[in-house]
Amino acid sequence: MQIVVDENLSLTDYFFSSFGEVTAYAGRGIYAENLKVADALLVRSVTKVTPKLLQDATALSPTHQRVKFVGSATIGMDHLDVEGLRAMGVIVANAPGCNAQAVAEYVVTAILMVQPKRALSDSFTLGIVGLGNVGTRLNRLAKRLGWRVIGVDPFVTHADIEQVTLAEMLPQVDAVSIHVPLTQHRANATYHLMDEQALALMKPDTILINTARGPVVKEAALLADFNLSQSSGEPIRSVVLDVFEHEPRISNTLLANLAIATPHIAGYTLEGKARGTEMVYQAFCQWQGIKPQLTLEGMLPSMPKLFDQKYSLLEQLPQLLPQISSMHADDLALRACLKQDSSGEQSIDPVDFDRLRRDYPLRREWSSYGDQG
Repeated sequence: MQIVVDENLSLTDYFFSSFGEVTAYAGRGIYAENLKVADALLVRSVTKVTPKLLQDATALSPTHQRVKFVGSATIGMDHLDVEGLRAMGVIVANAPGCNAQAVAEYVVTAILMVQPKRALSDSFTLGIVGLGNVGTRLNRLAKRLGWRVIGVDPFVTHADIEQVTLAEMLPQVDAVSIHVPLTQHRANATYHLMDEQALALMKPDTILINTARGPVVKEAALLADFNLSQSSGEPIRSVVLDVFEHEPRISNTLLANLAIATPHIAGYTLEGKARGTEMVYQAFCQWQGIKPQLTLEGMLPSMPKLFDQKYSLLEQLPQLLPQISSMHADDLALRACLKQDSSGEQSIDPVDFDRLRRDYPLRREWSSYGDQG
């Protein structure tokens, strides 16, 4: 069996080499040519997988049956034409919740870095847009910190989360964190969910964090929001972006106004990435009609125990973040990739953006350091 994988997946040889040959490519560089003799394709969010991609691969090698299994080691699936692939008889799998804890920890870290004093006050209120796996984990962390949480999700109801509409929530909160899939052309679509009207409802000092999909936040509206603050002499809004509407190209105009910018790595913990591969492996085994034989147990290195259960998360986290978070370094590394393009404008080079993701020194989740919350 021939298995093609995104080079950014973890532990693919461990989980899949017993099935056949595993060949890795850059996620944005997986084309029909790479798939002409492939039986399975394992990707992350940057690879667009459509029926045409698989049909083009088949055309290059008519005697070989096309890809029959597509697995994405991610929560989201907007990069896959799920309906089209399944109509072709392709098994499609993803990894819901695999990096939910990683993203939740990223959001809390960002808030504590951007506005530490405000975040430690008794009245801090967090708005969570999207109450799926990530939103639920974030709610749990926020409650441990003593924050008030207001949630928005037209499809999910949680008994322990105060839920309102987006328009009702935005004026009330001190930070907004987005955790929705990217959808278009249907009721409650999330494309450009955060547009001019949404930003206008927010207090000027409300933090905005997007770790979901870039186009959920309308970049033009965000730039206009920055310009409005600058023209009025007010401080610009604190915005943290891990994903970008025009990713992997990021303009210096946008980057210069962001409080924190990272290269789509919010979910990049060792645990999150490994868990995603393991979940795809389990779906792969089900497709093959066999019982999974491998697990993550014993595969991840142990870390020093830094958290003390005698103290609350709120008491310990601000002091421990310098040891367990790489966010400041991640931000600096991305900004160091600014280059002048042919038009004379500065922007992040897409090759450098993907290099940062490929070579990212994976963080560890707080549980590896002894947090038992």
